[in-house]
Amino acid sequence: MSSIEPRSRMTGIGRVLVIVYAVMAMAATGRSFVQVVRKFDEAPLAYSLSAAAAVVYILATLALILAGRRGWYTVAWVAIVFELVGVIVVGALSILAPDLFQHDSVWSMFGRGYVFIPLVLPIFGLWWLSKHRPALTVHDAPAEATA
Repeated sequence: MSSIEPRSRMTGIGRVLVIVYAVMAMAATGRSFVQVVRKFDEAPLAYSLSAAAAVVYILATLALILAGRRGWYTVAWVAIVFELVGVIVVGALSILAPDLFQHDSVWSMFGRGYVFIPLVLPIFGLWWLSKHRPALTVHDAPAEATA
């Protein structure tokens, strides 16, 4: 009797996406840690936003890895949509109200300090999630469908 193994979600573009998110998580975490510890009083808004970006990248990385489970799939969507909105809002504000950002954050100028990866990454993340929905399991099915 043959068994069908579920296709791994972490192949090809999915694996690259997770790696890029992990690199961004490490970079944003390192940057925000140094900024908050050394000179938080110089630009608290920008440095708080860098710390928030770090948390979002960490959460998105974990959620993408575990997105085969419905709950984590939802967490991935929420984290990546939050990331996209954050990049757009902070990017726009850093141009329109530069006095708010005396120092750059991860998302300032739409991620210019990170070669605009913060602007493009959530678009690819949302595209990938839309193409790789988790399989519906018996536990996820409505009660009348399993009865």
